[in-house]
Amino acid sequence: MRTPAHTSLATRPACSARPAPAGRALAGVLLAASLALAGCGGADDAGGDSAKSAADGAARSAGAAGDGRAGDGRAGEAGPTRAPKPVPSAVIRTASLTVEVKDVPEALDKARTTAEGAGGYVGRESTTRDSDGRERTRVVLRVPTARYDEVLTALQGTGRLVERTAKAVDVTDQVVDVDSRIRSQRASVARIRTLMDRADKLSDVVTLEGELSSRQADLEALLARQASLKDRTALATITLSLSGTPVKKATKDGTPGFVDALSGGWHVLVTLLRWIALALGAALPFGALAALLAALWLRVVRPRLPRRPAPTPVPAAAAAAAAAPPTTAPGPLPSAPPVAGSSGEPGRG
Repeated sequence: MRTPAHTSLATRPACSARPAPAGRALAGVLLAASLALAGCGGADDAGGDSAKSAADGAARSAGAAGDGRAGDGRAGEAGPTRAPKPVPSAVIRTASLTVEVKDVPEALDKARTTAEGAGGYVGRESTTRDSDGRERTRVVLRVPTARYDEVLTALQGTGRLVERTAKAVDVTDQVVDVDSRIRSQRASVARIRTLMDRADKLSDVVTLEGELSSRQADLEALLARQASLKDRTALATITLSLSGTPVKKATKDGTPGFVDALSGGWHVLVTLLRWIALALGAALPFGALAALLAALWLRVVRPRLPRRPAPTPVPAAAAAAAAAPPTTAPGPLPSAPPVAGSSGEPGRG
């Protein structure tokens, strides 16, 4: 009989299927079937070998079934497997708001309170006035990314929204790349330091020191970039522009009123006075130069010039006579020429 051989073959699957009772029962059924096949078969080696092969296959199948069921049991006890934790995304958020408000200082205080209440702070602030006298304030707020939407909504409610722009940039790849490069660079620096400790020659030490300085500089640059990315992803940037509401009083039909005309006339007067002042300022240097030349003429040049002799005074009577027109004095009357043969002429003798 080949009972010991079959018994030894049957015991192996029973041992392999010991964790589960169902596997043991299946192994027993297969063992009984193999024994029946062995008893009914011939006594030749071919029949024995075939029975042995069948028993081995059955044992392996039973063992596989037992292991599978045991594995299912263990899986049921352990529960479903968890998916790997995803890498947290790194997003840089920026926004720009332009809001018209009635009171700029009051709106600015509310914006500061909102940002600080959310755990942020005020980065930059600047205040100007336009030609109409309206106050304009520009402030940069840094707020945590988790409360970015909340702060943005609160800032929009301070007045009339004029313009809004928002932007989000995913830099997760950059963050992962920088972190990986930092780890590699730190390992490289550690290796250089280990080689420096083992170096015996001065030339090797000098070479390793130069290499160490270069790699440390690269590491510091990577650390600075990592800090910048961390700051920009942890805190969102909101640029808020506040401007006063323009004050315009018009009539019911939309045409300018008396106040508008008065305001326009005042601006024209101020502009005219400004141009007059500019003209006077431009002419002032020339006037100063002319005054200086006149002072030099009167005080320096003129006293040194030769003086002309003063004219002799003429009496008043002579002056009056000289001024009167000339008159001719009456002279003797002309006499007629003598006539020949007259009584008064002596006769010829």
